[in-house]
Amino acid sequence: MSQSQIPVAVLGATGSVGQRFISLLDNHPWFKVVALAASDRSVGQKFSEACRWVLNDSMPDYARDMVVVPATPESVNAKIVFSALHNEIAKDLEPQFAQAGTAVCSNASSYRREEDVPLLLPEVNAEHIQLVKIQREQRGWSGCILTNPNCTSTGLTVALKALDDAFGVKKVFAVSLQALSGAGYPGVSSLDIIDNVIPNIGGEEEKVEWEPRKMLGKYIETLEPPPRARVQLADMRFSVHANRVAVIDGHTVCVSVELARPTDPETAEAILRAYSAPLSAGELPSSPRPVIQVREEADRPQPRLDRLTGKGMTTVVGRLRRDPILDLKFVVLSHNTIRGAAGGSIYNAELLVNENLL
Repeated sequence: MSQSQIPVAVLGATGSVGQRFISLLDNHPWFKVVALAASDRSVGQKFSEACRWVLNDSMPDYARDMVVVPATPESVNAKIVFSALHNEIAKDLEPQFAQAGTAVCSNASSYRREEDVPLLLPEVNAEHIQLVKIQREQRGWSGCILTNPNCTSTGLTVALKALDDAFGVKKVFAVSLQALSGAGYPGVSSLDIIDNVIPNIGGEEEKVEWEPRKMLGKYIETLEPPPRARVQLADMRFSVHANRVAVIDGHTVCVSVELARPTDPETAEAILRAYSAPLSAGELPSSPRPVIQVREEADRPQPRLDRLTGKGMTTVVGRLRRDPILDLKFVVLSHNTIRGAAGGSIYNAELLVNENLL
């Protein structure tokens, strides 16, 4: 099957992340959407009738008249499914698809901590996708599950990867300012968020304190039969505060880091600018171009101005300066529903195809 004909489907298609999948897959050069799946209340309706479209981009024409089907392997005939399912539903349904021979590219957190499930940012840890081979062997699946990280972990980890490769990262202190779209739709009540900051997002801090350690960890493969592979967690310590703010899209994270080999801001800036994706992940349709953009203005990055850099896939860093307690401090911005959600899962699927693991 040629790349231009790979049939894909979206699970949880009517939700805000599902809609982002549908938008980003419009005219994708490798993937063709053949099914949109959602909950029972939407099944049997045309997508345009079942969905309250909340994105600024118009609903793609291809999706309007597609009839919503149940989110089951029997109803979805696709090589790849993009999962925008809620965690508790994903935990049950995603293995069913993998067992049936489908590659599941998941935005849910249900399987991120499993040792044989890749937690992927292709520009950071493309080699971790090889865990799919072990996953299939151990679980008896012909399909697989790939996960992308929490939307706040995403941009933070990309920036840390460049610094860790060059200087070694020992400690990270981070404060997130997270957009409303990260809570889905209808999300946070206007009476809660207008004129306000909510200094708690359930489970978020724990995810961001752990997930980068897996993504920045070392992929270890043993060749003795039977072959085995695992990820050794990176030896870093994290302290994270998570806050919901009145921004529609784009997660901002204020970061301070301690380095194993301290450096000056000018050298660190050059390292960030020069960072590039591994060869296997650098020329895919969704590859961020550039991977990292460094802003020199004193008041950037800003979500409204910078979230669509690189079509929403680029990580934007600014305000890079010395930290009087640790070594460096800076601000990271990434688009939470593109790079941190739907776009990230699509990028993972492209890597799976490129590595002949589909």
